[in-house]
Amino acid sequence: MGKLFGTDGIRGKAGEYPMNEEMAGRVGRAVALTFAGSNGPNQIIVGRDTRLSGPSLETALLNGIGSVGADACLAGVIPTPGISFLAASLKAAAGIVISASHNPYYDNGIKIFNARGYKLSDSKQAEIENRILDSGWTPRRKAEAEPARAAAQSELMNSYASFLYNTLSPHTSFKGLKVVLDCANGATCRLAPEIFSELGARTEALAVNPDGKNINEACGSEHPEKLIERVLKTGADLGLAFDGDGDRLIAVDEKGGILSGDQILAICARDLKEKGRLKNDLVVSTVMSNMGLGVALGKMGIRHETAAVGDRYVMEKMMASGAVLGGEDSGHMIFGDDHTSGDGILTALKLIEAMQSANVSLSDLRGVMTVYPQVLINVEVKSKPDIHSVPAIVAAIESVESELGDRGRVLVRYSGTQLLCRVMVEGPGETETRQYCKKISDIIKQSIG
Repeated sequence: MGKLFGTDGIRGKAGEYPMNEEMAGRVGRAVALTFAGSNGPNQIIVGRDTRLSGPSLETALLNGIGSVGADACLAGVIPTPGISFLAASLKAAAGIVISASHNPYYDNGIKIFNARGYKLSDSKQAEIENRILDSGWTPRRKAEAEPARAAAQSELMNSYASFLYNTLSPHTSFKGLKVVLDCANGATCRLAPEIFSELGARTEALAVNPDGKNINEACGSEHPEKLIERVLKTGADLGLAFDGDGDRLIAVDEKGGILSGDQILAICARDLKEKGRLKNDLVVSTVMSNMGLGVALGKMGIRHETAAVGDRYVMEKMMASGAVLGGEDSGHMIFGDDHTSGDGILTALKLIEAMQSANVSLSDLRGVMTVYPQVLINVEVKSKPDIHSVPAIVAAIESVESELGDRGRVLVRYSGTQLLCRVMVEGPGETETRQYCKKISDIIKQSIG
């Protein structure tokens, strides 16, 4: 990772470096210089989520794009994967999303897609970063873009919705299903309820009244407690929780059990294999995936490869290995035959298709994968030195790994977007695993917290 880009774009506290208006302008200019013009497409598609800081960063971004003669097409509030789709379908130069995903409202971020709708490689991010940090450039309020009319933005959303419908098998209907949605007061608020209702499901939608500050607040994929409550109270068949920008999905079964991204991945892998559509009998996940995923896939006769954390690395591995399905335990799922990025709504549609094909409840489908006890602790840190350069941390990790042997594993890594060190331990039992995880976390807190 560079000075600005983390595992998923640029992210920080809104109004502060690197997520202030000046930097947004620099990003717009850098992306335009990198992708637009030179006898190719000159238009950049721009979308955002519902954060309070979104409109001002959007204006600054547009000024940066316009300052070098490129054009911006405003899609308004739209899920991140919608911009990925539109960039490719409209043959644009690039796509940009203003969002901090599952983070609180006071954070914001910028995600970039190339003309084919893919997230950027490390080398392309480095090229853009060098242009952003070019000290010879100062902000210019020139060629300011005119905001798109509401009707035009609605057309863009409708185009994305049509794409989602077309990923389903012909004549698919969700009639008879009771579904509760949690839209995180974010970018899926309008679209997700419309799609599930249109497909015939009896749909109840939670967290669909964004006020700029309530995005991801006690709702969405990071906080499914209210969703669980409504699923149980209403007797729903399942609950579906998206994050603020709509590229993640976490599901809740009819008994209130939470399905992680790994479990959803296992269910969808089995469904695709049974339908003869799992190319190369291969699934890609990240190093953070639960050990149970690999075990489950092995029993199904499906090969399993791992990538670094981040859905763009999952996609890179998928493309290199010929896989059509990949994802993260956090809820990013990529269906390579349908889309170029993780898409929460698309994943929800595929999950329900798998339920219908198997003709069983979601709680029954959970049995496809046994989740090994896993504990994750996020430790706030002041800096991010190389883990292997801190002797006390290395000793703690080696001690736990020695005690676990082949009964579990340890993974310690920094967050790509926050000053956090993530400690993940899998082991034979919940209590023992938690003790091991706390042992390492305490040492990290003492050393660099």
